[in-house]
Amino acid sequence: MQETKRIALLIDCDNVSHTAIEGVLEELAKHGTVNVRHAHGDWKSPSLSGWAEELHPHAIRPMQQFAYTKGKNATDSAMIIDAMDLLYSGNINAFALMTSDSDFTPLVLRILESGFPVYGFGEKKTPKPFVDSCSPFIYIENLVSSVKDKEESGKSPTKKSKAQLRQNSALVKLLRTAVDQAAGDDGWANMGMVASYISNNNSSFSSINYGYRKISDLIKATELFQVELRNGTAMYIKDPRG
Repeated sequence: MQETKRIALLIDCDNVSHTAIEGVLEELAKHGTVNVRHAHGDWKSPSLSGWAEELHPHAIRPMQQFAYTKGKNATDSAMIIDAMDLLYSGNINAFALMTSDSDFTPLVLRILESGFPVYGFGEKKTPKPFVDSCSPFIYIENLVSSVKDKEESGKSPTKKSKAQLRQNSALVKLLRTAVDQAAGDDGWANMGMVASYISNNNSSFSSINYGYRKISDLIKATELFQVELRNGTAMYIKDPRG
């Protein structure tokens, strides 16, 4: 039986909105238990009032970092030190960083070198180097929509249409390549192997960024592939182009 991951969630409150914290915690619950929840920032600042209201409901520990020099962001350094302390403690085997700041990219790479996954969460303004380094990275705007939809109407989060998915050439190329690489001699590929190929070759990818909870649902929505269920549960897909 696979060991449940012990996840440390570190939040850069200066560079990410508080509105998606519920969605972030729900997403992390799929991967393991969030044992550590640290929110870094200058809690004397009025700009963090929104975050302050989220601390107790979600059992998040505020980590005070005073702004010693005007115009300098001291939170970054404090958060990096916190992450390294947790890394060497031996009590954590997965990390989640909630930030839109690419300055944390070297930290992500260092954690990955130690063999631990890093789940990234940030706004759509997040620079690509940080997005690409995480495994995976999810835009919090999608998580906000998901939580809001469930609370207000019970609907599923907004999904990209078939046309929108097909217009995304990078996505189409990724899916077709994954199916091709995972396919057997008959052209059919096991969905699990397709998902593994995508995860191993594009670790920042997440179907949630397209409005789909499962990658299998995303693939079916494109209608680019033949889909077949075997033994009632095993999904196989094939590129009809041959």
